[in-house]
Amino acid sequence: MSTSVYKYNKVFQLEGGASLPGLEIAYNTYGTLNKEKNNVIWVSHALTANSDVFDWWKGLFGENDFYNPKEHFIVCANNLGSCYGTTGPLSINPDTNQSWYSYFPHITTRDQARLLDVLREHLGINKIQTLIGGSQGAQIAQEWSLLKPELVENLILIATNAKHSPWGVAFNESQRLAVKADRTYYSNTEDGGQKGLAAARSIALLSYRNYHTYHNTQQETNHNKINDFASSSYQRYQGEKLVKRFNAYSYVRLSEAMDAHNVGRNRSETPEHALSTIKSKTLVVAISSDLLFPPSEQEFLAKHIPNAQFKTIDSFYGHDGFLLETKQLTELLKEFYSSTTKKNKQLLTLI
Repeated sequence: MSTSVYKYNKVFQLEGGASLPGLEIAYNTYGTLNKEKNNVIWVSHALTANSDVFDWWKGLFGENDFYNPKEHFIVCANNLGSCYGTTGPLSINPDTNQSWYSYFPHITTRDQARLLDVLREHLGINKIQTLIGGSQGAQIAQEWSLLKPELVENLILIATNAKHSPWGVAFNESQRLAVKADRTYYSNTEDGGQKGLAAARSIALLSYRNYHTYHNTQQETNHNKINDFASSSYQRYQGEKLVKRFNAYSYVRLSEAMDAHNVGRNRSETPEHALSTIKSKTLVVAISSDLLFPPSEQEFLAKHIPNAQFKTIDSFYGHDGFLLETKQLTELLKEFYSSTTKKNKQLLTLI
């Protein structure tokens, strides 16, 4: 594994009209780029993840997992707006010589995709064998595939959508209301909004899991309780856990970027038409119990991306199943690569 930061010293124009005077992009690489430069696996990560994919997607990425550094050159960059090394609200605004905090400009998943392309050019990568992402990471992956139609050979989209839903926006807005109800958010300091962030994470977790998840994991063994329930403790723990590793200002901007996701915006009249222009061989994966990105949204993607395959993972973990059900996901990926290899052989035979 190698962790690096690339400094891009040109003005980076944002979709909303603002601009950043430059960029810092934190990224990890694993393995070696082969002579043919055709073994690149690029991971686009979700909302609060970082560039160390071997840490947060274990079971799929690792020394002995399906995507491993012995066979692949794996790249994962921290997203624009995050707090793990890439330019975001904690970065210094050169006009004020202070961190941006709540004044960091609005960003979109299209901006985040363009940042990944800046890094790709720096690394000298002209072809991505597989671009894979889940949730917001897959939203970014779609945008990148549309920005560079010839770049990605295989596109893996998991638990995501073509346009963020009113349901998803409502969840995110509720979380932002919680963050901003904490008066310290407006202090514009590094620890501003921490109590609000803990509350926001508690709200988010309800969308990441579901009724059956809590029913199976947070049941009470003491049926005489009248307070201090397991679910209450779990929600507090998860909020505190995120506060220790994340930042409220990044959380607000990243969730807003998710809300703005719409592959059809300023590109075509509809998301359907935009999706029809994707040229990559595509696998779309749904999680059966996902409340935040229900399977109907992945069915929509697979219907409108030419020749896309659609598969479902059966899981009671809800949206988080894309991170946890790595055995099922590995089997689906094996099937996908096997089927595309067979199609390529058939085409060569015809030629």
